[in-house]
Amino acid sequence: MIAVVAVHVAVAALAAALGGRLGRRVFLLTAVAPLTTVGWVLVEGGAILDGTPVTQRTSWGPERGLDLAFRVDAFTLLVLGIVGGVGVLVMLYASEYFNHEGGLPRFAALLTLFSGAMTGLVVADDLLLLFVFCELTSVTSYGLIGFKDEDPAARSAATQALLVTGAGGLAMLAGILLLTAATDATTISGLAAAAATGDVSGGQASWGAALVLLGCATKSAQVPFHGWLPGAMAAPTPVSAYLHSATMVKAGVFLVARLSPSLADLPPWRPLTVGFGLATMVWGGYRALRQTDLKLLLAYGTVSQLGMLVAVFGTGEPKLLFAGTALLLAHAVYKASLFMVVGIVDHAAHTRRIDALSGLARRLPVVCAVAVAGGASMAGVLPLLGILAKEDALVGYTQAVICEAGVA
Repeated sequence: MIAVVAVHVAVAALAAALGGRLGRRVFLLTAVAPLTTVGWVLVEGGAILDGTPVTQRTSWGPERGLDLAFRVDAFTLLVLGIVGGVGVLVMLYASEYFNHEGGLPRFAALLTLFSGAMTGLVVADDLLLLFVFCELTSVTSYGLIGFKDEDPAARSAATQALLVTGAGGLAMLAGILLLTAATDATTISGLAAAAATGDVSGGQASWGAALVLLGCATKSAQVPFHGWLPGAMAAPTPVSAYLHSATMVKAGVFLVARLSPSLADLPPWRPLTVGFGLATMVWGGYRALRQTDLKLLLAYGTVSQLGMLVAVFGTGEPKLLFAGTALLLAHAVYKASLFMVVGIVDHAAHTRRIDALSGLARRLPVVCAVAVAGGASMAGVLPLLGILAKEDALVGYTQAVICEAGVA
């Protein structure tokens, strides 16, 4: 697992050095990095799906008990596949999306480093290491959102995203330290073991959980911290397709899913996840209906869907894990494809405004077919994955709420 992350760093360095000669073909080089992740998933996936997680631990600071601890189980494997698979497609898309813009070597290197940071975040078991990778995604996304640095809107959007997610990262770090002090657990697996024996309890652990969840809320654009995500649509479309539909915004959701089994019984966890999630789902959906810019429409739809994911995963109910996982996969597939469709439409028609677009189906029949399939999945039309995932999530969530109300 360390080797896979190291490949991303090496490829990013090569992209920065050779990108000036390669032009937009540099993205064919950077596609090697996420392709390595996909290859690792295919090689190791069989054993992991059979119930044998892959673990790796390297001593970093033994005198302080610091280790580079990694762990991949079935859920992590799926998210890792999304990060790698969508990453390959976005790199190939970027090789055709850009023309001869300046700064492509820097952009390609940052996009590869972001992919590596997301890969590290997904496989990290050590809580402090997870925090480091999480903040690396914020730093690299700052450069990607602000790629058009001559545009004041892009600079403003990048700064807003960095400030909001960075502040959330500091809250998350404080929460991790409180949880570690309360439970003596320094890893996600150790936290789960402590929860199984009833050692995750008390005021210190509750405050730690609340602060960690605050960090997750900023990373996953939950209300009232959601404003940075629509603003980030100033970034090039490959950034929107990768960071803001399939990966970065899913980091907070992923952490909620990983930590909910251990922290859901603490007093603040379920009320906060339900509050953040449902408010975000409703507000994001309402704002999406009022947009005429296609990217903003998809952005607010993403905000809404992230709220639903947080509400589902935040319950900590094992029976909702499958539903939430299916929803996570479906959303990554259809939303990334729709963002890429919008980029093609923007290039072909030189506008993203719905009220200014017509007749594109005849000019772009393949793109139209992809758009219809992605939109139908997002809308929940049979027999696409979107309806199956959303139905499982809604039914399972409703049953969980009714059962809990009955117990209460």
